[in-house]
Formats: sequence, C-alpha cells, structure tokens
Amino acid sequence: MPAARPRKLGHLVLQVRDIHKSVEFYTEIVGLTVSDWIADQMVFLRCGPDHHDLGLAQLPPEEAALAPRQVGERAGLEHFSYEVGGLEELEAAADFLAERDVEIVRGIGKHGPGENLFLVFLDPDGNYVEFYADMVKVDADHPHTAQVWDDTVEAYDQWRFERFRVPAPALYEEKAEGRP
Repeated sequence: MPAARPRKLGHLVLQVRDIHKSVEFYTEIVGLTVSDWIADQMVFLRCGPDHHDLGLAQLPPEEAALAPRQVGERAGLEHFSYEVGGLEELEAAADFLAERDVEIVRGIGKHGPGENLFLVFLDPDGNYVEFYADMVKVDADHPHTAQVWDDTVEAYDQWRFERFRVPAPALYEEKAEGRP
C-alpha cells in the first residue's frame, strides 16, 4: 500500500522559451493571476485559491532560441503534482519510494513562493512527479500581494537542503556557498 494518498491533482510547471510572452498569454488570454516571480526565471500563476496552479520556467538562452519543436528533451512539461497531507506523509512517501528503488529527484524541501513542501520523483517514463503539501491559499480571507523573489537558495528551498534525500542541485549548492 502506498505511503502517500493524493488528495487532488495540483499544479504543473512548463518550461517556456519567452517567459514574458507566456505570462502575457496566460494572464490576458487564459485569465490567470500572477502570484509571484523568482527573478525573471520563474513565475507562479493561479486561477483558484492555491498559490499556483501553473508555474512557468524560462528555458536557458541556447534552448529558448530554438523553434518550439527543436527545443531539447525537457521542453514543455517540467513536472506535475499531487497534493498530499503534510510533512509526515511526504517523509513516509520518500521512505516508500527509496524502498522500491524509485529515483527521487529533489526534496524533501520547502519552496519560497507558495511555501509548499515538495518531493519530486521519476515515473517509469522519466516524467517528474511531485508530491506537495501546505501550499499558501489565496482568497478573500487570505489576500496575497505578488512579489519578486531573488533567485536564491531560499526561493528554491527555505530549509537549505537540510531535509533533502538526494544531493542538492549543483546550481543551488554553489549559491548556498556564495558562488555566483
């Protein structure tokens, strides 16, 4: 029996060639609202009470310059997520995945924007699946003002990898050590 019980399909993150053009599309055409940015590298948008339903991540310049069908293997969907009950459930899920040799990609951590806890792992086809919990809710009783986060370790993981089950991504290890 699985250790985590998804409550709902949560959010997804897309990698995009032009983040500003994509934000314009998703706000002006689709009707979403911006919740927060991380520098000009990532943006979180919502249509309901969750801090974000959709995240957009800017592709690196060398991939962003390519035509849509030429972009590398990770273009388009970066990950999709399922909401679970909380930290204890994420920890149990991480143990469960490790016992079954399912590769954990990142986490357990706590993002800055949205403040959600996260654990990301691979499905059999190499898709990134995320279990998350405790995301900020935005509604009449819990207003939220969009902000721009610096692209720092804390934006990625407020716990600075203390609960990670795998090595921290090299880029953020460098930032944690104060290297550019």
